[in-house]
Amino acid sequence: MKRREFSLSAASAVAASALTLPVANPAMAQARQFKEGKDFKRLDKPVAPDAPAGKVDVIEFFWYSCPHCNAFEPTLDAWVKAAPKDLSIRRVPVAFNASFVPQQKLFYTLEGMGKLEALHAKVFRAIHVEKAKLAKDDEILAWVTQQGVDVAKFKEVYGSFSVANQVRRASQLQDSYGVEGVPSMGVAGKYYTDGTMAGSMQTVLQVVEYLAATARKA
Repeated sequence: MKRREFSLSAASAVAASALTLPVANPAMAQARQFKEGKDFKRLDKPVAPDAPAGKVDVIEFFWYSCPHCNAFEPTLDAWVKAAPKDLSIRRVPVAFNASFVPQQKLFYTLEGMGKLEALHAKVFRAIHVEKAKLAKDDEILAWVTQQGVDVAKFKEVYGSFSVANQVRRASQLQDSYGVEGVPSMGVAGKYYTDGTMAGSMQTVLQVVEYLAATARKA
């Protein structure tokens, strides 16, 4: 979803949410040569990677309310589980305006509480299948309460300096990578690609594997 495409028809949202994508084929990525300026772009100013030494930093930029991110999530999850061990893969929630911040805080709060693995996919399902509104603090708190989460602890983490700092860092990364739409991906602090550039999110994963291989050689 592009920066200005925040409203879709109900039919479009359902269709996007129902989309399933095949998992990327690493051998195909190895065989294909992707082109800078077409399939991906090189950042004018590299970003310092957060990955541990010897690992390649890979970021998925996403937004919980984006139907395309919802459609991509199962494919990304399967790809992450099968990805080479030297890839350090993480998700970064974007904010194209202030209304996105509560969902950024939701993501980092769940992560900080060790609840992300259990509830990340459920957030997507709540929004896109169950049609829950999770755009404001009170809506998020009501939903989290239904999930059996420690509400007092959630409130504490949600309003913490740590989460606020992570939200600021996410926005900095978004700007540094020049994110114009989601889902999209950054690699090794040097490269950026998305479905518009690569042609599909299936191809995006192949581009990421190609760029990770390039980063290893460097």
